[in-house]
Amino acid sequence: MDKIEGSVLRSPADVRGFADFDGPLYYSPTAFIDHADDPNTLPLAGGRRGFSALEIIRRRDGGGAESMILPLLALEGWVQNSGRVAEINDVLHRLTTARPAFGGLDMTGSHIMGIVNVTPDSFSDGGDHAAPAQAIAHARDLAGQGATILDIGGESTRPGAEPVREEDEIARVVPVIEAMVADGHCVSVDTRHAGVMQAAIAAGVDIINDVTALEGDEQSMEIVAQSGKPVVLMHMQGEPGTMQHNPHYDCAVLDVYDYLLDRIESCERAGISRHRICVDPGLGFGKTLSHNLELLSRLAIFQGLGCPVLLGASRKSFIGKIDPAATPKERIGGSLAAAITGWRQGAQILRVHDVRETAQAMAVAAALSAV
Repeated sequence: MDKIEGSVLRSPADVRGFADFDGPLYYSPTAFIDHADDPNTLPLAGGRRGFSALEIIRRRDGGGAESMILPLLALEGWVQNSGRVAEINDVLHRLTTARPAFGGLDMTGSHIMGIVNVTPDSFSDGGDHAAPAQAIAHARDLAGQGATILDIGGESTRPGAEPVREEDEIARVVPVIEAMVADGHCVSVDTRHAGVMQAAIAAGVDIINDVTALEGDEQSMEIVAQSGKPVVLMHMQGEPGTMQHNPHYDCAVLDVYDYLLDRIESCERAGISRHRICVDPGLGFGKTLSHNLELLSRLAIFQGLGCPVLLGASRKSFIGKIDPAATPKERIGGSLAAAITGWRQGAQILRVHDVRETAQAMAVAAALSAV
């Protein structure tokens, strides 16, 4: 069992069992609404989305986890009994405090990151924009559709992908980065290679987006630390060539949380402050369908790390496992459902292929939540 089982709390003893637990506890906001006019909610990461309950999670011996949900109105009494006053105060501070600007963008709302793959072999649009001129035109189109960040990548990290030489990756991404920077857009580079990061920084990139959380190249941590650039740390089990070969977790949500916390602390020791970090749980990177759904359903737990949260679910294979007949480009319905799920849980950045459709879905969801 590698998932979280919700507890049915039938008596005060059930609640005391969590209060008396001497191991680590994890806290995931839930019961989300627009908090602006509701005194019984707390703001999620300083935004308009709010939460009115906490899911409190503990690991089980032998794998998996169990949880209980406490309304905020009942939280104070439980905290006093648990002796975790300082811990809960710290958690609530991280969950509710507005994030500093990231890449020059206000993080109190959600931004759309438009995917620009300058590759011949990406899983859903490989070859569509493989030449720099095509990629530049596509990036400008995505910006016009509502993307506030343009994520430029020159190497496919789909399952089974072959690595790309750094010089080839640089030749693919740098002309696109330079053109988008000249246009005045916020630009990120999607790379796991230190040499590509260095070239992108010289080209004026705003954000480093690394699927290996700065572990894929021994020089990348130092380069990012010295650059002063913000960085997205993503979780991936294994590496692209083998990551989907029977991935296993004791509890996917908690294991990914612990990994990202460890990487944040490693970055801080290297001189990369937390306000320069965004976290991405890495849907589809070394995860089964069950793992992906667990992570998506509890995405807000990662707000407890005190960093902006990026969700990349667009067109991914877990959608295809639910609807096997759909090709990657036919997964837009599933992509929008995942994006709105992330938006409801306060995700600050939604990384997508279909920018116009995502922007429209977010606008409708926001209008409905304000009624």
